[in-house]
Amino acid sequence: MALKEKLLPEIREDHPYVVALRRHFHQYPETALEEFRTTEKIEEELDKIGVPHKRFVSPLIQTGVYAEIEGRKGNGKTILLRTDIDALPIREERESDFKSKIDGKMHACGHDGHTASLIGAARVLQKNRDLFPGKILLIFQPAEETGNGGKAIADIGGYADGADRTFGMHVAPELPVGTICVMPGPNNASVDLFEVTIMGKGAHVSTPHKGIDTVYIASEMIVAMQSLVTRMSDPMEPLLIGVGSMHGGNAYNIVADKTVFSGTIRAFNEDLRAKTKERLVTLWENIAGIYGAAISVRWADNAPVLINDETAAKEAQKIAEELVGKDHVITSRTPNMQGDDFAEYNRRVPGVYAYVGTGNRERPETCLPLHSARFDIDEDALEYTVGMHVLYAVSYLNQFKEEEK
Repeated sequence: MALKEKLLPEIREDHPYVVALRRHFHQYPETALEEFRTTEKIEEELDKIGVPHKRFVSPLIQTGVYAEIEGRKGNGKTILLRTDIDALPIREERESDFKSKIDGKMHACGHDGHTASLIGAARVLQKNRDLFPGKILLIFQPAEETGNGGKAIADIGGYADGADRTFGMHVAPELPVGTICVMPGPNNASVDLFEVTIMGKGAHVSTPHKGIDTVYIASEMIVAMQSLVTRMSDPMEPLLIGVGSMHGGNAYNIVADKTVFSGTIRAFNEDLRAKTKERLVTLWENIAGIYGAAISVRWADNAPVLINDETAAKEAQKIAEELVGKDHVITSRTPNMQGDDFAEYNRRVPGVYAYVGTGNRERPETCLPLHSARFDIDEDALEYTVGMHVLYAVSYLNQFKEEEK
């Protein structure tokens, strides 16, 4: 593959730069919608290589960067490369030379490596614009962890308009370095958040019949919700309903007059997703009604099901084989109940999301699950993350003659 032979040496030569950049981002993590310093660093690096860019500006988004790299003159296809840039509200527990300097915030999901990789890819692509026709769009997206960023950018900004293909990737600590997973079809579940507020009436705990006990009502609701999974859904169709937080009451001897609980729905079927939301509201209203309580429900749509286009997945699998060898490319595995709002792009434009192995058994911290306070990656994997961006973009654009579009 001529392109591979030309570009891989440059990717390898640039590897120390990408590692240093990843460590910089790791030291200065910023959580969703607050990625101002991160955005400034991205802009600074793009300016150095002459890539035109602009910052996202909308009622919700003021961070993140959109950039374009034009190929050789003439028409051609357009591919969109997206990465996420936000960190998590986690206090890092692992000691290193590049430990987070921001107390209570940490890149525990690999977005520091994602961001550095797309900048590294931009450096190689910008230097080799004569190797491809068409256009490469770069999106450095804020607020993936909260699910706000992808939808806001795709809906409000229209930054995917005109793209013919989308591509993104995520680090995978459960996979060894040198392994890449590219799987067609559903990869990540949809993510819906709910918050239920129950309003009752206070009373002394010794006279519960004179009050409306919202802690008891919430508990009954939470237990009953699981019947939607075990008795009202096809057991062969994945569905998860989880509650992660419940707060109610002020004292041990007072019937709680207000309780709030919040949780999430995860599914791989959009019809099941919608039906489950309707059934949950009916369940909550009916249980509240039995006891005379009032409820309010707030929903947040964080991500649709992430479905890889079959053609795009086959294209990316070929690139992965060029990078790590066919025996190290995974084309089928159990879909992930975690969500990712890259789904907002590839439900509008055919695309593919890849997982790049970052685990190394000789370094146990690199095999810890995402969002661990001791999470790290084996930085050797950054050669493959940069390589996937570069080779897939160039290969995709070179499939088409310039006069086609």
